[in-house]
Amino acid sequence: MDRSLYIAMNGAKQTLLAQTANANNLANTQTTGFKSDFEQFRAMPAFGPGYPSRVYSMAERPGSDLSSGGIQTTGRDMDVAINGDGWFAVRAKDGSEAYTRAGDLRITPQGLLENGAGQQLLGENGQPIAIPPAQKVEIGRDGTISMIPQGANATNLVLLERIKLVNPGNQNLEKRDDGLMRLKQPGAAPPPADANVNLIQGSLEGSNVNAMSAMVEMIELSRNFELQSKVMKTVDDNAGVSAKLMKMA
Repeated sequence: MDRSLYIAMNGAKQTLLAQTANANNLANTQTTGFKSDFEQFRAMPAFGPGYPSRVYSMAERPGSDLSSGGIQTTGRDMDVAINGDGWFAVRAKDGSEAYTRAGDLRITPQGLLENGAGQQLLGENGQPIAIPPAQKVEIGRDGTISMIPQGANATNLVLLERIKLVNPGNQNLEKRDDGLMRLKQPGAAPPPADANVNLIQGSLEGSNVNAMSAMVEMIELSRNFELQSKVMKTVDDNAGVSAKLMKMA
């Protein structure tokens, strides 16, 4: 196989990977607390006998944009957004502790507190928060959950639990395939609750994806892939012409 064909195929593959990440970002422009993903690749010289010749695309470790999204006021009592740095601690599907900025909370029929993605919120003890039947549930700025039990007087407010809010530092977190953040260091102990993290009640943090920029990038990547495809077609045409010349000889 001609080396130039391999180079063009490699570039087209990396462009498709970047387009996949960009399309996922664009699809989550309205997802609460979503953090956009990067897909990076760069040109590298192909080393071999003699001097390096030609270049190929090398994929690099992708990262995520952990900047805060816009705060949207909803007026709903169970909607909370983190003010500044910090994360909600939730239980992932594998049972491990993970972190998110999605604060669209709800109470399941089983009495568990979870967000809109179905992830159970953890208390300061590291266990899922269970809320008994209540007339009203309130969430304070510091994450404390108060409730008025069913049948109790409206002034009988009971302190139930405090949501685990952490701030391990964005540089120590990485996004996994399930969309949740985890500590970069394998086997590291979960960070303790941070009393300095506070909430904005009746609000949600939106996605940090810039829809306009994502659309422009989609067009650029599409043109890039089209260019790589044209290169592959040109290489194939040249190979066909060369084969005909060899037959004539």
